Parts: sequence; structure tokens; C-alpha cells
Amino acid sequence: MGRFDRYERNMEQGGITEQQQEKLLNAKVLVMGVGGLGSGVVMNLAALGVGQIKVVDSEVVEENNFNRQLIHKYKNLSRAKVISAKEWVCEYNPEIKVEIDKIRIDDLNYFSTVDGYDIIVDCFDNFKSKYILNEIALRHKKVLVHGYAHGFCAQVTTIVPNKTGCLACIIQKPSSFKEEIVSSLSPVVNVASALQAQEVLKVITGLGEPLMNKLLTFDGLKGEFKTLAYSKNLACEYCAQAEATY
Repeated sequence: MGRFDRYERNMEQGGITEQQQEKLLNAKVLVMGVGGLGSGVVMNLAALGVGQIKVVDSEVVEENNFNRQLIHKYKNLSRAKVISAKEWVCEYNPEIKVEIDKIRIDDLNYFSTVDGYDIIVDCFDNFKSKYILNEIALRHKKVLVHGYAHGFCAQVTTIVPNKTGCLACIIQKPSSFKEEIVSSLSPVVNVASALQAQEVLKVITGLGEPLMNKLLTFDGLKGEFKTLAYSKNLACEYCAQAEATY
């Protein structure tokens, strides 16, 4: 089988070029969280032919994951999610290299996790972790594809240090976080994760216009997409710190 045979339909009329497919095959993408959003992102990246994917998650597969985390099979109940995800990718597309890291990210343990990856996909389900990841991406000049889904609503944007506002510019970081469990519906999660994967595709290939300084929102009940413009907050301490280390 030829190098591009698997991706022939990626490169037909209206798709991408062979050179752009080559960029995907040579790309390395870090997916933080392999729950609902992460499952869809990893599956889409594997289908696109992203050559190296690293998945990071500290949790194990539980019964209540199966309503929206499509990458995990029932036989992997109680196994680490990162192992379950790697197994799926290796069965689906054995040409893809998969790295795994079973940790809960924090300000002290992240460096070896993000090192070597220029694109990070934020698939965490809580904002405390999202703000930590936002600061890490700014500090180390990583493109961050943010996604969030709850109930029937979702949002996606692409954050580029020193070029766009950051997560704290869009939503001011609170002084404390409440642990909340919100519903996660498969159709909504799949819409958001597909949009995140599309952002990764655009960043890698240079196609189209990534959602830079644009927050794309989706309301499943109304069937509405909206694009909300935002900009860098001049008072944002996280953006200021990133600029100072540029």
C-alpha cells in the first residue's frame, strides 16, 4: 500500500493537497484529556493522518463514560483512558505513533509532557485545568486549540501566544473554582471535537482561517452557530507574562 493510499479521499477535489497531507503525516499534536472531547479529537486526528499524537489523562474508563467517549471499548472498563485510546488508534491506523502520559497536569509536572509539541488541544472538562493549560501554552509559545461542551452548548477557539487573546481574556479567571458535574451529550461533544480537529488541520496545513480572536459557539437546541469576536485584554497578566518572555 502506498504512503498516501489511505488518505486518498483527503486529497480529492475540494480537499487538501499531497504536500498538505505530508505536513499532517509529519505533525505532532498533544491532546490533553481523552474523555468526551478528547475521544473525538483523537479519532479525527487519526483519520486525517496526523503522524504523532500524544494523549494525556489521569483517569480510568468508567461505566458513565460510554454515553459520549466513543474511543473507549467496554473491555477496557477500569483501564487507564490513555491506554484505551492508544489501543484504539493502533488498531485503526497502526502507522500513527502514539505517546501516552497518565498524569493530572499541574504547574510543576507539565514540562516533559508538553516538550516537543507545538500544538496542544484542550479537551479538559473543567476550567481549573483549562486555565493551567492556558498559562502553560502562553509560557512556552504553544498553539492552544480550546474546546468546551456542556449540555447542548459548546465553544471552540484557537489561541496563539502574542497574536491573540488568551482564555483569561475571553473569560476572566475566577478566584476559586466550584467542582460541578454538567451533562455531556454525545452529539454536542462530537460537534465540538470535530471543530477542534478542524482547527488543528488548518493550523498544520495553513488552509483557511483558524478561529484566532474568534470564539465559535454552538447551541444544539436552537441549531445555531455564532462567532463572537474577542481581543487581547491589555490588563491580562498572563498575556503580559508571555510577551515578557518572548
